[in-house]
Amino acid sequence: MNKPFNRYIFLTFALLGLLATSCRKDAPPTAEQVSTLFIPNPASVVKGIYLLNEGNFNANKATLDYVNYTTGLYRKNIYNQVNPEVTKGLGDVGNDMAVYGSKLYVVVNNSNKIEVLNAKTGKRITQIDLLNCRYITFRQNKAYVSAYLSAIGNANAPNGIVAEIDTASLQIERRVTVGRQPEEMAIINNNLYVANSGGYSPPNYERTLSVVDLATFTETRRIDVAINLNQIKADRYGDLYVTSRGDYLSIPPKLYVVNAQSGQIKKVIDLPARTITLDDDQLYIISTNSGNAQPKYNYQILNVNTETLLNQPFITDGTDLSISQPYGLAVNPATKEVLVTDARDYVTPGTLYCFDASGKQKWKVTTGDVPAHFAFIY
Repeated sequence: MNKPFNRYIFLTFALLGLLATSCRKDAPPTAEQVSTLFIPNPASVVKGIYLLNEGNFNANKATLDYVNYTTGLYRKNIYNQVNPEVTKGLGDVGNDMAVYGSKLYVVVNNSNKIEVLNAKTGKRITQIDLLNCRYITFRQNKAYVSAYLSAIGNANAPNGIVAEIDTASLQIERRVTVGRQPEEMAIINNNLYVANSGGYSPPNYERTLSVVDLATFTETRRIDVAINLNQIKADRYGDLYVTSRGDYLSIPPKLYVVNAQSGQIKKVIDLPARTITLDDDQLYIISTNSGNAQPKYNYQILNVNTETLLNQPFITDGTDLSISQPYGLAVNPATKEVLVTDARDYVTPGTLYCFDASGKQKWKVTTGDVPAHFAFIY
């Protein structure tokens, strides 16, 4: 979800410079910390949750935390504890993460690599080098990673790619060229849909989804949606939910429903969606009136079967008023607990909140810097 375009780029290049000068480059990794969160449930279907903290740009402060449901413990910064031989730690800007099979894949954007770890232990297996890599998804023993293929912020960057990685050999086997600055991806049947942003060259944004045939690994068409696309989720009915970040000025963010087969836009949902995640038929949305000096955040649920917003938010106990910068979002598929992270000021430790299915806070814990991405262990 890290969005440059992540936050580090689209806020302006001046902010990049500020962050780079205010944080230590290649700062030494911090030690692991352990705290008790809740009464453990050894019978839990979800055994644990990894949380990837992006860290501050150019500061080498990406970290990995772990919520253990069978012990009730929260382990902060486990990567450095498990991998002491990796002297610089996890790297610079953790941009995405997912579990596939027995492995955990961590996309580290500004370090230009995908870290492959043992999903049970967090022990490093290898790293796969890929310039300005962004997001990852999987199908039939292959991993697909989007990449900008340029230095961060390069206005003259070429078109990006998606790399296909064999999950057994952990080698890049094929590459396909897509649009400029490709972001999230979703798969329906044998097609990979890639959200192109063009975020490095405003106002000349991209506005399409690239459609990649996975058999031939070629781009077969583009679907015109809106400028500066970012997140994309596929539901069980053959539709894609795609966020546009707008231009941060006069064109507001919106959420689009696209029929994957026809390429037609079925519906435009006038919500400035900041973050989305899909669980069963429920699309969870954090939206904001970001044009205001004091943004207000909304925590909404959209039923993707009926394509309508539900009346009740997914935070109901007033805790939302304590969250200053909502950033990461996930839903425990077994318990339907909702996980929300607060990035706070983007340069100091954040907070992870857990809400039950009725929207009431169950627990919270201090995380690393800029907590953002989740991966579940079963």
